Amino acid sequence: MKPTLVLVGRPNVGKSTLFNRLTRSRDAIVADIPGLTRDRHYGHGRVGDKPYLVVDTGGFEPVVKDGILHAMAKQTLQAVDEADMVLLIVDGRQGLAAHDKIIVEQLRKTERKILLVVNKTEGMATSITTAEFYELGLGAPCAVSAIHGDNINELVELALADFPDQQEKEDGNKYPKIAIVGRPNVGKSTLINALLGEERMIAFDQPGTTRDSIYVDFERNGKHYTLIDTAGLRRRGKVLDTIEKFSVVKTLQTVENANVVVLVLDARNEISDQDAHIAGFILETGRALVVVVNKWDGLDHYQRDTIKHELIRKLAFLSFAKLHYISALHGSGLNELLPSIDMAYAAAMADLSTPKLTRALWAAVEKHPPPRGGMSRPKLRYAHQGGSNPPLIVVHGSMLNHVPETYRRYLENTFRETFQLEGTPLRVDFKMGHNPYANKKSPLPTEIEARSAHARRRRNRKKYG
Repeated sequence: MKPTLVLVGRPNVGKSTLFNRLTRSRDAIVADIPGLTRDRHYGHGRVGDKPYLVVDTGGFEPVVKDGILHAMAKQTLQAVDEADMVLLIVDGRQGLAAHDKIIVEQLRKTERKILLVVNKTEGMATSITTAEFYELGLGAPCAVSAIHGDNINELVELALADFPDQQEKEDGNKYPKIAIVGRPNVGKSTLINALLGEERMIAFDQPGTTRDSIYVDFERNGKHYTLIDTAGLRRRGKVLDTIEKFSVVKTLQTVENANVVVLVLDARNEISDQDAHIAGFILETGRALVVVVNKWDGLDHYQRDTIKHELIRKLAFLSFAKLHYISALHGSGLNELLPSIDMAYAAAMADLSTPKLTRALWAAVEKHPPPRGGMSRPKLRYAHQGGSNPPLIVVHGSMLNHVPETYRRYLENTFRETFQLEGTPLRVDFKMGHNPYANKKSPLPTEIEARSAHARRRRNRKKYG
């Protein structure tokens, strides 16, 4: 097992910056604003032959007894329970704060190993900067600068000194990445908590609770998944806060990197244009898709029929995706969700043989030939797979530049039905063969006349001797 390092501290001391430095990534959103991180954020790191797991946490407010700060404190304490070593981060420029002492008292109750880290010490005398922090009684502090990378290797070696060297095994497994996406406050975090069976994410009845993309690995029925909770996507005109802009960018990047996207809709609000915009972006990126209508409990027949008609009217272009009506809060309707995700993932990563694709192409052409383009009809000769996630089928032939878009969609639907590719978009590209005479000059009229005269003379010699 990799040793787990948990970063703890009051708001805005540089925990997320240190997390990015330890994981050599930009996974955590960083800004000079307190309270940016809220959920636990996991990442992997390595120094030499020593791998480790890093957990970023939100600003620790142990004295607050309600609200979102209390929920963040609970998340931090859950992370500490998993820790092999707690890295308590303090601010070297602000000095020792009363809040730091309260956090130390709380951490001592957990009986976890604690390493004191004094951050933001670039350009400062270490002995002077760290002197007052000895008062916390945690031994010699380690002075670092997360933003500049000063003493980071020394910090990791000190944190891992009591753990034996481990040879990490690369198993090569690639678990499907499932991004949970939707507008704010539709129940994305609640859905992940329901699937995990624990309060892994902060689920609060206010928009914008989730700000970063949080990755969570879990196993169900022997299958491994990586769930990704994302920030809610609002209309561009309503995104005014700088942090929300960062969150939106992270969500869009997460969709592009995912294998399957679960689009969460709110049954208690009408299907909005923003829902359609989000669905269009998912379709444009080519991700496999499962649509979930949440908060289905407590609705009467009229409300349910209204939502179903809205789905048909505004999201008809998602007819390839499985649709589920659920209540994440009460756990109803979730049993079939993971099988649909499995089906969509399998379809997105399907391996299609060239002979079968070609036979399906010929059958489609025989049933409905492409319309004529000018004086001749396009000829579709054979097909092969050009990629996956989403599946790409390349059709070869001649005059393919005259194939209309409606016929392309006909072929996409035919291939999807033939190979049962439910839950994933499918793309068909046309590729014409090379014409060997395309760049050759046509003979001039005088050359044609000369050749004809020569041919006549030859015929006359044969005829008259």
